[in-house]
Amino acid sequence: MKKLKVLALPLMVLLFLSSCTSVRVLSDYDTNADFNAYKSYAFYKTGIDKAQISDLDKKRILRAIETEMASKGFVKSENPDILVSIFTKEREQVDVYNNYWGGAGFGWGWSPWYWGGGFGPGWGWGGNSVSTTTKGSLYIDLIDAKNKELVWQGKGDGTLNNTKNIAKKEMRIKEFVSEILTQYPPENAASK
Repeated sequence: MKKLKVLALPLMVLLFLSSCTSVRVLSDYDTNADFNAYKSYAFYKTGIDKAQISDLDKKRILRAIETEMASKGFVKSENPDILVSIFTKEREQVDVYNNYWGGAGFGWGWSPWYWGGGFGPGWGWGGNSVSTTTKGSLYIDLIDAKNKELVWQGKGDGTLNNTKNIAKKEMRIKEFVSEILTQYPPENAASK
């Protein structure tokens, strides 16, 4: 039984860490679009310019999209079949933790010798700690170049790494883009 507990703890930690880094993906598409007809793409500068992120992060996202589109057989073109646009949303999540900790006590209560309850001396108070996390969404839009209509949209939600490590930031952006574009082309529409 002890061996099972020792093995279960690292597994639970691994599952927790992997769930923290995952990207939740949703996609939607026009059921009338012929996705097999799309072979070339270009970036839709007007839409991309509106994305409210740094120009460096835009470049990172666009490079990641180029890689994924090439892996799907698309070529970049001056006369594209589809236009690719992006936009982002982000929000700060603030978590406040009550770091109460007691020395040798057992539970809350009142004692004539000290407030806070329990048995024994050595009570401490850790105060509160505050943690902020940036939750973000990246949208990738594919627009039919002829009729300028949205034909596919992918959205990735996840935690953004507030890191100064550029390599980690680029890996996270690649992960977002890759996970979103796994939804393209739509399964039901691929055989149209």
